[in-house]
Amino acid sequence: MRVTPLLSSILVLALSGTAFAQEWEEFLSKEERFTCNFPGTPTITETTWTSQFGAILPARIYSGTQGTGKFSITVVDYNPIQRLLSERSMSCPAGTETCQGIHDWGLGYWKNDVRSAVVYASSKFFQRDAKIVNVMANFADLVAGQEVQLTNNADQSRTFASIYMHDNRLIILEATVPRNYPPPTIFQQSLGWLDENGTRIRYNNINHNEPDLPPPGIRGR
Repeated sequence: MRVTPLLSSILVLALSGTAFAQEWEEFLSKEERFTCNFPGTPTITETTWTSQFGAILPARIYSGTQGTGKFSITVVDYNPIQRLLSERSMSCPAGTETCQGIHDWGLGYWKNDVRSAVVYASSKFFQRDAKIVNVMANFADLVAGQEVQLTNNADQSRTFASIYMHDNRLIILEATVPRNYPPPTIFQQSLGWLDENGTRIRYNNINHNEPDLPPPGIRGR
């Protein structure tokens, strides 16, 4: 007699998973150089992002819903950061670390902001009213990044975040689904990268967005 509710629950999850997959389509942004499965055409919001060292950077949020799940991709353009922080170093108070003018300080201070972008973005999730379930290093098509999983204290919904830095762009995938929903694998694991012509690429080795390294080798264009 107790088997029926269990089977019913499994059937509901199976059916919801089928609908979950059927309503998705590939979204491609040639300008931002990424591709990802998304629930329909996303709503695009122009915004800004304040970096760890205080640079105000242009950003876009691509958002959408599927059932009661919420999905977004935040893209932050870090390309202006060298100019912004170099200009700031010219007028900072004498003696501060941003004025020392050697290697990673002064005119090179922006490099540390780029290197820390993924960790800094992750810290934003740690500040939420939520239980941290998992934090792990990861990569998408050999681009290095980090994953964070949270259980939100208010309603026990779950948030899955994937954070990467590619081509001087910070990419934050965030999915929040109700309690007991299956993980949004169709969203998280579909992220891929594009070259300047909009062609899907994959790197020869793990790619880190390091400002002092030469351009990485690419295969599979």
